[in-house]
Amino acid sequence: MTEPSHVVFLSYASQDAEAAQKICEALRAAGIGVFLDQSELRGGDAWDQKIRHEIHDCALFIPLVSQHTQERLEGYFRHEWNLAIERTHHMAQQKPFLVPVVVDGTRDQEAFVPDTFRSIQWSRLPGGETPPAFVERIKRLLSPELSPLSAVFGAAAPGLSEPVRAPRPSKPVLLAAAVLLVLAYFLAHEFWVAKHATPETAARAGAAPTAFAPPPHSIAVLPFVNMSADKEQEYFSDGLTEEILNSLARISALQVSARTSAFSFKGKDVKIGTIARELNVGAILEGSVRRSGPVIRVTAQLNNAVTGFHLWSQTYDRNLGDVLQLQAEIATAVANALKVTLLGDVVATIEVGGTRNPAALDWYLRAAKAYSTAHTTADLKSAVAAYSEAIRADPLFALAVAGRSEALNRDASEWLAGTAAREQHGKALADARQAIVLAPELAEAHLALGIVLEEGFFDFGHAAAEYGRAMQLAPGNARVLKSYGSFAVNMGRVEPGLDAIRHAIVLDPLNTRIRAKLGEAYWSARQYAQSVATFGDVIALDPGWARARAWRGFAYYGLGDFESARASCEVRPDEAWNRLCLAWVYHKLGRQADAEAIFARHLAAVGDLGAYQYAGIYAQWGDGARAHDWLATAVRLHDPGLLYLKTDPFLDPVRKEPWFQATERELKFPD
Repeated sequence: MTEPSHVVFLSYASQDAEAAQKICEALRAAGIGVFLDQSELRGGDAWDQKIRHEIHDCALFIPLVSQHTQERLEGYFRHEWNLAIERTHHMAQQKPFLVPVVVDGTRDQEAFVPDTFRSIQWSRLPGGETPPAFVERIKRLLSPELSPLSAVFGAAAPGLSEPVRAPRPSKPVLLAAAVLLVLAYFLAHEFWVAKHATPETAARAGAAPTAFAPPPHSIAVLPFVNMSADKEQEYFSDGLTEEILNSLARISALQVSARTSAFSFKGKDVKIGTIARELNVGAILEGSVRRSGPVIRVTAQLNNAVTGFHLWSQTYDRNLGDVLQLQAEIATAVANALKVTLLGDVVATIEVGGTRNPAALDWYLRAAKAYSTAHTTADLKSAVAAYSEAIRADPLFALAVAGRSEALNRDASEWLAGTAAREQHGKALADARQAIVLAPELAEAHLALGIVLEEGFFDFGHAAAEYGRAMQLAPGNARVLKSYGSFAVNMGRVEPGLDAIRHAIVLDPLNTRIRAKLGEAYWSARQYAQSVATFGDVIALDPGWARARAWRGFAYYGLGDFESARASCEVRPDEAWNRLCLAWVYHKLGRQADAEAIFARHLAAVGDLGAYQYAGIYAQWGDGARAHDWLATAVRLHDPGLLYLKTDPFLDPVRKEPWFQATERELKFPD
């Protein structure tokens, strides 16, 4: 005899078992059947099939969201979430099914959850304590009388405890019902617009802009003004600003806008309120830095961006060797002014990996400036040299060691090939490992190791572990989120990867490179329409970036809209990515001679460095033999493009070929 399915499915991380049990007991006491897997470790095909059966047949799915689900970017509960979302694809939008519940202080906007969860009202049951009101809500959602219309209005029709056979309605009654349904649709639509609209989208929709309501404890740090007599000291004021920003970001209760977005307002006469709306933050920290020899004066001021009220200000006179302590003082003062409860040893967290050596600090800030603005191999070599001077002054300076690792790795991946690239990757690997030895709790060190293991050595298994550790240590760091997210999508873990990149955009909304990573991730996931829209946003922010137009062309190509792809890529036809795009597109448009001509131009300009992309071109042209040859060349040259092989849509025509599958096994992608 088959065990009957349960009415409610409770999905949770194992660390939240106690909270799940409390919710389960409260619902069962009210006569509601609940499926609660109390082992989470049974595994096996039979158990997996049972889980699928329960989710397929349950009436409501309740996912528990918590700090534990934040920390576990992979887990069986995420598999359950995805199964539940798949089921909603076959449901009417008005049908109640998903009921997300937060069991601790995790904030909605920061939760690593699928987008589908965000469009639904969440409940908060701290510790799983379940009040009668929640039980009544579940009963109401389970009520057979809850029609799509009542779901829109949020209540079942009163007085209907049992089905009642109604007489055949007259035409006027039918007309009235139709009017009600139309009204319900527009009310639901207006509710959605009000919930999701920005001032710009509201204006386009003809609605009044919504009130500015940024997330609590959200803050942006604007570039501190260089007040030193020597204007060349601007690298120091910018660098100190970034270090203060990073110090604040290490306080888990704060949501801190990342550097790229915050620094985009540098030198511009923009009102604080406008900046706050652009970055969606509730507070703005600004200030100035004056340096005279070994002494600095830092003035900082915190303002409430919603009310305009002044919250806190302070002037600090310090020696250069005390800057690390100064960062901790400012971060603690800001957190207190924002009424944030500080947990653990905040000062120790902020100071991890830092230095008290003035010369080392100065060289580090010079290096960070050079790295953040690098566009050529010469720029990266300058950054490496400055990081090396910082390390020479303080060999225990873990942040500098991690920074040099990233600079070395980037130079090897973007500008070098063959033996030179391998040697440079080896140096980057040694630095990343040394940074972890010096500061095991430094997220930047684990991030550096994850990047070099992925890009330099194709050691995807160990890279995954390092990215995961960086995420645990710095869940509010946009760079960590972006890097982890892109890696996860390339490895085929689409939902957690997309969630991480979207969260990075929340923290760094004006960073076009992160938005581009989201567009690439959508493309890899075959979500081409979302990719087109995302690259449209990127182009709107940075119209001159040719690569964004090429990738939008790739997305149009995926949709089968080859004319739009051609138009996007022909805007800058001499740029490398656009040449590749047109080689694909012209073929689809029946212009094979043009496709071969532009491919020949690209091959002459780039040579074997584009081997991986050439495999994709020939795969799309239907020439499997040449695709095989170029892919073998890419493997021999350790082409960085191979990172995309597992999910690359351009290689789909040859994906079932034995030689392709052998290459995939050789690269040891995770299952």
